[in-house]
Amino acid sequence: MIIITGGAGFIGSAMLWELNMQGRQDIVVVDTLGSTTTGQWRNLTGLSFADFIPRDKFLPLLENGAFPDITAIIHMGAISATTETDADLLIERNFAYSKSIAAYCLKKSIRLIYASSAATYGDGTAGYEDDETGIDALRPLNMYGYSKQLFDRWALKQGILEHAAGLKFFNVYGPNEYHKSDMTSVVYKAFNQIRENGQVNLFKSHRPDYHDGEQMRDFVYIRDCTAIMIWLLDHPEISGIFNIGSGEARSFNDLVKATFAALDLKPEINYVPMPEHLQGRYQYHTRAEMAKLRTAGFKKPMTPLEEGVGDYVRNYLDAETPYFDLQSIHKKINHKDF
Repeated sequence: MIIITGGAGFIGSAMLWELNMQGRQDIVVVDTLGSTTTGQWRNLTGLSFADFIPRDKFLPLLENGAFPDITAIIHMGAISATTETDADLLIERNFAYSKSIAAYCLKKSIRLIYASSAATYGDGTAGYEDDETGIDALRPLNMYGYSKQLFDRWALKQGILEHAAGLKFFNVYGPNEYHKSDMTSVVYKAFNQIRENGQVNLFKSHRPDYHDGEQMRDFVYIRDCTAIMIWLLDHPEISGIFNIGSGEARSFNDLVKATFAALDLKPEINYVPMPEHLQGRYQYHTRAEMAKLRTAGFKKPMTPLEEGVGDYVRNYLDAETPYFDLQSIHKKINHKDF
């Protein structure tokens, strides 16, 4: 049995789909589903799993031995909003809850794969090396990043990282992110702006060394993330913290132009002022160092930006069914063998 916390969320439900593709249905989903209009429940409607457990019921059940046949816990559940201001809530959900799960996995020798975040790197001045020895030098720019940093540091000191894999996700985009509101990817936002008014708004640069729209990120397609997670499930001997990105920095202009291209439209970009509250906490350049993962043995090439955006737009956002769905699996995976 595999347990996925946050299994109705973006990355969690994508991983559920990947496991379903492998013929696995012995999966317990742990999450909250939100409202009937905007909630995460839609991410689950086309997928298959053995049981659903509400988040606040899970830990007592786990610790009382309700799941005796667990082989792995994929812990994606967290508050992922970088704008969350309730520090106590972030500590409770992203740190304390994660500690309980990790301690149980260590005690029972259960494989743990958990979500860290590239937000732990802060402004990038300390680099983007996924080396555990450099964890204490990182300075996140927001409380969300700090909550993930706290857990990484605790996991290292407790010996958890000798047996578990922590994943520092960079800018992930792809199907099933639609419930994330302001935290959805730029691809999703750009697609909707194009459909609404034919143009896309991007932030102006407030640094002289970057032109407008040339701020850069490591954009990684969701199916590359789940491919890495499947590989880590198949290789429980691999442990430590790993960056999950494309290994390439691309501009927001590149991303938006790829979105227009997927719709066979000419780019129309409007540059708007960045809100003042973001200007001091804004990352202008991120790029995942991927050598550690490659050295560990993951060889699959990452999806180029234009291909990933094209697949997402044409086969999901601009299609009848925008969600990962087993009924439409053949149409979607045959477009490109990811």
